[in-house]
Amino acid sequence: MLHKRFFVFSSICFWLSGCATDKPSEQWVNLFNGNDLTNWTVKINHHKVGENYGNTFRVEDGLLKVRYDQYEFNDEFGHLFYNTPFDNFHLRLDYRFIGEFEEGAPSYARLNSGVMFHSQSPRSINLDQNWPISVEMQFLADTGDGSRFTGSMCSPGTDVVYAQKIYPEHCLPSNFKALTKEQWVHAELIVKQNTITHMINGEVVLQYSRPTIDGKDGIVVGQSPEYKEHGKILQSGYIGLQSEGQPIEFKNIIIRRL
Repeated sequence: MLHKRFFVFSSICFWLSGCATDKPSEQWVNLFNGNDLTNWTVKINHHKVGENYGNTFRVEDGLLKVRYDQYEFNDEFGHLFYNTPFDNFHLRLDYRFIGEFEEGAPSYARLNSGVMFHSQSPRSINLDQNWPISVEMQFLADTGDGSRFTGSMCSPGTDVVYAQKIYPEHCLPSNFKALTKEQWVHAELIVKQNTITHMINGEVVLQYSRPTIDGKDGIVVGQSPEYKEHGKILQSGYIGLQSEGQPIEFKNIIIRRL
């Protein structure tokens, strides 16, 4: 009888441990294999999910590159989403801006890109929806006047809490001056229990909390009604790399669950 009880208890423990997929991990996982876009899905405005229009996202020389040399830009804001959603995580990546700005893109997109998180899935983004409902860690490069900051927060279709109140603007600047074009920059994003930390080159540059859907029409155009649920807390979602008119490159994209 004792042996049987031990067997049952051990089986239950094994079953529970197998279900605990969200437990913290010390192991860093590569999201980008350096060879191709395996485990990533493209969604570009005006194009079907999975259509990598104009070879916008490509892998060359072990780098994940964003390019626009095979089409003229017509609001083709795009995102490359990793296929697995995450809730609490620590993301690391390196980025650098390179090449010439696509003149058909809006001027604010010059030397501008980012990583989206807590995003809706690529398959839930409508054909002519410009941005996913998400939060963005924004990447900027200096345009020559020293006025820009990188590692900032932008909120397409969302709100965040900063200094104990909902931040009223679309973008919340970090305290890290943007570096010049062609420099590799190391970015880290830490999301833990609704508290979000941005880091650039090893320094904490911004903290905020409690991302929610703002329920408004404005920045995001074309989303489905379920993504207009004002005040709905975003506790998990997809990670996406952005394309909006400026060539950029990424490498060393790794993550661990918290």
